[in-house]
Amino acid sequence: MMNKIIPAADRTAAPRGAKTLIVGPTGIGKTTLLGGLDLATTLFIDVEAGDLAITDIAVDTFMPRTWPECRDLAVALAGPNPAVPPDNVYSEAHYAAIKGHFGDPARLSKYHTYFIDSITAVGRLCFQWSSQQPEAFSERSGKKDLRGAYGLHAREALAWLMHIQQARDVNVVFLGVLETVVDDFNHTEHRLQFEGARTGRELPAVIDEVITYHWIDFGDGTLVRSFICTSPNRWAYPAKDRSGRLEQFEPPDLGKLLNKLTKHRTAASPQPQPSATSKSTSTAKTKG
Repeated sequence: MMNKIIPAADRTAAPRGAKTLIVGPTGIGKTTLLGGLDLATTLFIDVEAGDLAITDIAVDTFMPRTWPECRDLAVALAGPNPAVPPDNVYSEAHYAAIKGHFGDPARLSKYHTYFIDSITAVGRLCFQWSSQQPEAFSERSGKKDLRGAYGLHAREALAWLMHIQQARDVNVVFLGVLETVVDDFNHTEHRLQFEGARTGRELPAVIDEVITYHWIDFGDGTLVRSFICTSPNRWAYPAKDRSGRLEQFEPPDLGKLLNKLTKHRTAASPQPQPSATSKSTSTAKTKG
């Protein structure tokens, strides 16, 4: 069946969510960003069991421990993919099967935001599963074939992310560990810690927003937490703003950030101008 053309007024009026990756060093307080959300409409996806900092926050929680459970979550969020064969992952059959696990997927409609902690841990589950599949073994010798395992891992992880991206009306926040790597030529690179180089390279092209959460000194000798939202930036931190609505520095309030990303613009709403460091002083004073 051919898709119908969506009138412009209907498209702009439809609710939209943002798919946002927030990376930061360990200990910065990424998980505690959950406290800035509307907890009644948030589902906490606790993959790495690192919720000690938020034990006093009452929020609905789902704790996947295997890669198939992560895939079940994706099809529950975004529905079936009509382009895949009927018996494949993310198919109509997969969508129907997960009703026995989640109950009626309509129950998920109460959630406007899915907070996934963390995509780094999701990548480990994906690679663990991929390394046990037939593609991860040589057909000739039967020995482990890392190239086959990493190839399957990359395909699985990217398919998972692209399927979640189709859940257009909800926010999905992925947390990730920021690692700093210095190569043999003393070149420093800040990047997402994720199993497999291909997925780490391609992931920013799939997700709407990439934000680094880090300590920043804006010139007064005081380190404060801040969201770094655009590139280029002076530290070469990962950052991307598909919406065009964010300043280079935003206060580390996740609820306000998502509202800024998803609220409907009016005809009178001005487009944000490129921000300068000098304009960010007031933001820098806001501590997370």
